[in-house]
Amino acid sequence: MNYSALGFGRNLATLLIAIVAIPAFAVEPATERSPSRTEVKAEEAINFSLLDYKGRYYELRRSEAKVVVLFFTSFSCPIARQSTPKLKSLRTDFGNKGVELWLINSCTADDPDDSMIELMMSRKRSLVPDAAFADIEAVKVEMLKGLVGGLPILRDEHQLVARRFGVNRTCEVIAIDTKSSKIIYRGAIDDQSSEGSQKPAALTNYIANALNEFLAGKAVANPTTKAHGCRITFQTEDPKELISYSKEIAPLLQKNCVGCHSPGQIGPFAMSSYKKVKGWSAMIEEVVLDRRMPPWHADPHYGKFANDRALTSSESHTLLNWIEQGCPRGEGEDPLTNASPPVVEWTLGKPDYIVPIPKEQKIPATGTMKYIYLDSDFAMPEDGWVRAAVCRPGNPTVVHHIIVRALYPKGYKDAPSEAYLFTTWVPGLAAAEFPEGTGMYLPKGSRFNFELHYTTMGEATTDRSEVGLYLAKETPQRRLEVRASDLRDFAIKPGDKNAEHFSMYCFKKDAVIYDLSPHMHFRGSWFKFQLLHPNGKRETLLSVPHYDFNWQTSYRLAEPKRVSAGTWMLCTGAHNNSASNPFNPDATKTVTWGLQSWDEMFMGFMTVADDLPVSSLKSLPKKSMNGGAE
Repeated sequence: MNYSALGFGRNLATLLIAIVAIPAFAVEPATERSPSRTEVKAEEAINFSLLDYKGRYYELRRSEAKVVVLFFTSFSCPIARQSTPKLKSLRTDFGNKGVELWLINSCTADDPDDSMIELMMSRKRSLVPDAAFADIEAVKVEMLKGLVGGLPILRDEHQLVARRFGVNRTCEVIAIDTKSSKIIYRGAIDDQSSEGSQKPAALTNYIANALNEFLAGKAVANPTTKAHGCRITFQTEDPKELISYSKEIAPLLQKNCVGCHSPGQIGPFAMSSYKKVKGWSAMIEEVVLDRRMPPWHADPHYGKFANDRALTSSESHTLLNWIEQGCPRGEGEDPLTNASPPVVEWTLGKPDYIVPIPKEQKIPATGTMKYIYLDSDFAMPEDGWVRAAVCRPGNPTVVHHIIVRALYPKGYKDAPSEAYLFTTWVPGLAAAEFPEGTGMYLPKGSRFNFELHYTTMGEATTDRSEVGLYLAKETPQRRLEVRASDLRDFAIKPGDKNAEHFSMYCFKKDAVIYDLSPHMHFRGSWFKFQLLHPNGKRETLLSVPHYDFNWQTSYRLAEPKRVSAGTWMLCTGAHNNSASNPFNPDATKTVTWGLQSWDEMFMGFMTVADDLPVSSLKSLPKKSMNGGAE
C-alpha cells in the first residue's frame, strides 16, 4: 500500500514522532505484584517459539546466530520507546558479528491495533473518503516500522516467555549463547536510566560490553545488572496454593491430550496415570513453551476454527505452574487411570459400507516404494448421499498417506467438474463428518481409486487399508467438493531459506468455503490463504506461519465463508531449502514438483460447495438412501 500517494505518509510520520516524544512521567507503572517466578534467575535459557506482528515464526533453538538478544518492550512504555535508537545501534554494531536482536512484547493490554490504528485509518478515510481501507495489517506494519525501525517484535500474549524467564519489567535485556543455551547477560542496556531519573548520556554500555567480551572468547565481567522499565501486569498471579492434579491437571490433559496420548493412538506415550505424566513433565513443559503441542499451527490472529486444539492462556499457565511446583500429586483418585478411550477401529461408529483396497500390500523392510494405485472391487449399490468418508490405515506405522478418488460410472454426465479428491488420510487428520448441511453424492455403480504411499520402517510388514462410507439420513442442502489451488512449475534453489510461491483459484459461482488445508513436503515453511474480493478487499482466512509436514491439519472454519462469483483465492507460501531446515533431506539439491516426500508440492486444498440448493441440481436425487448406521 503506497501511503505517500494518499498523502498519508507525512501524517503517519508526524503521529509517530508525537508518540515517541511522550515524556517518561506520562505513564504510571503498574504496581501489581509480579509472579514469584521472577525471583528465579535460570542460568539455562528455555526454548520457546513466538510469532511477530507480521505473522512470522521465531524459535530460539532454530536461530543461526551466535547470540540472540531479547529485549522486553511495550508500545506504551516511554522508557522502552526511548531505547529504540540504542537497539538500532546494537543491530548496526553486532548484526554482522552473529548477533540477532528480538523485541518481545509481553504486555497483553498493549497492542497497536487499538486507538493508534483507528486514528490512522480515520485520517486516511478523511483524505480519500471513497477508498476501501480494509488492510489494517498493512497500516500496523507501517506503524511498527516507524516505532522500532524494522526490528522484529514478537508477541508474547500468553506471557509464557516473560514468566519462564522471570521478567517483570520492560527494558530487561537477556543475551543467550545459542550453542550452549546459556544466558550470558541479563539486565539493563546501559546505566543511563534509573527509577525517576535519567543521565544525559550512558557511561557504561552493559550489553555492548558483554557481547564484545563473549565474542572475543572472554568471560563476561558483569553478567547481571538491574533493569529499569515499566512494570508488566500479568494476567494471572502465580497460584498461592498447590494446583490440584485430580481436579485441574488430569481434566485438562483429558480434554486436550489423552485422545492422542493413549494406547493405539499417535502419541509416543500414553497419559495413563499420574506417574506417567510426572515422568514426562519436563518434556511436556518444553513442547508447550515452543508450541509443538498440542499440534496446532494456525496464527491465532487470523480466523476462528471449529477444530482449534491449541491450549488457552489459562490452560497453559495452569499446566506450566503445576510442573514448576514439582507436579504435586495431592489428594483424590487418579482420573487418568483407566481414562484412556478404548481402541476402536472406527471413531464415528460402524460405517454403512467398508471398502478395502483390493488386496493386501507387502511393504519391504528398507528402500523406497513408488506410489501404488488400485481400483476397488466395491461399487455403490444405488444412488446416495454420503455424510462422512473416513480412511482407516491398516498399518499406520508404514502408511504415509491415502488418497481416495471417486470413479463415476461410464457415461455418467454429472460428475463434479472441479472435484479434486473424495477423501484422504494423512498423519494428524482427525476423522470427522462433512460440514453440517453438506454431503458428497455418489451415483449407483461408483467405484474408488486408492492412491497409497508407504514408507519402509526397517521391518517387512503388510497393510490392507480401507475407507468407511457413512450414508446421510436426509438430503443435504449443498453438494460438497474438494478443490485445490496448486502450483507445479517451480524450482527451489539449494540454500534458499524462503523460496516464495503463489497460486490462485477463481470461484466461478457463488460458493461456501468450509475447510482449508495447506500441503507441502519436508521443505514447506509457511502458507497463507487469502480471498481477493471483487471490490478489491483482501481478506486473510488462514495463516500457517510454521508449517509442519508431520501434521497435515485440515482447518475447519468456525463460520463457513460465503464468497461471490469472481472472488479469487490467493495461496502464498514458501519453502526452506537450506541447512537451517532440520527436516531438509538435501540442502544441496534443486527441488522441483514431485510425488515423493523429498520432492515438493505447493497445494491449497479447500472443501467447498457451490451456493446452490441440491433441489436446483436436476440430475441428482432429492432423497437420500436410508443411511446412518449406528
